[in-house]
Amino acid sequence: MTERTWIPGPIAAGLDEIHHSWGWVLALGIALIVTGGACIMAASMATLVTVLIFGWLLLVAAVISVVHAFRTRARSSFPLHLMSAVLRGVTGFLLVRYPLAGAMSLTLILASFFIVGGMVRAIGSAALQFAHWGWRALSGVISIALGIVLLLQLPVSSIWFIGFAIGVDLIFDGVGVAAVGMALHRVPTSQRLASS
Repeated sequence: MTERTWIPGPIAAGLDEIHHSWGWVLALGIALIVTGGACIMAASMATLVTVLIFGWLLLVAAVISVVHAFRTRARSSFPLHLMSAVLRGVTGFLLVRYPLAGAMSLTLILASFFIVGGMVRAIGSAALQFAHWGWRALSGVISIALGIVLLLQLPVSSIWFIGFAIGVDLIFDGVGVAAVGMALHRVPTSQRLASS
């Protein structure tokens, strides 16, 4: 005769809910992978859409910042809030109005970030030499090389790189989410756990 384990009600309900939601999580992961593949295949379109969305988000943030600035008008931080709103609004407007120039600017910023970040990572890991420091240094060298390639290929790289990077990120994110979905499928239900 097997001995039954008692599981409190909220925990049992939580286990059942987690187990039953695995299909939705797996479907989300697959959708992210498909979307990422579409972004890579149409990288230039994905780049333009990303720049436009970013521009509109900055415009919305500018409106919210203006409202916040006037709500805190009596405080000494009013000019800073207002300047922040103007900066966001102008940047958002320029990105929406000139998306190709915005893509080039964002790619230039990303290339600079890759070069500087890669140098810091490579030099720092070589200087400190923690365990497995070579992998960290190699990661920095690869970032430097990526930044240099982006800079050398401007303005052409600005047309495809942002969409490609977002596609790769979506694919890796989708693989991770799908793996979580498969792991949730293996979570036992409260009945199986209680009968074991």
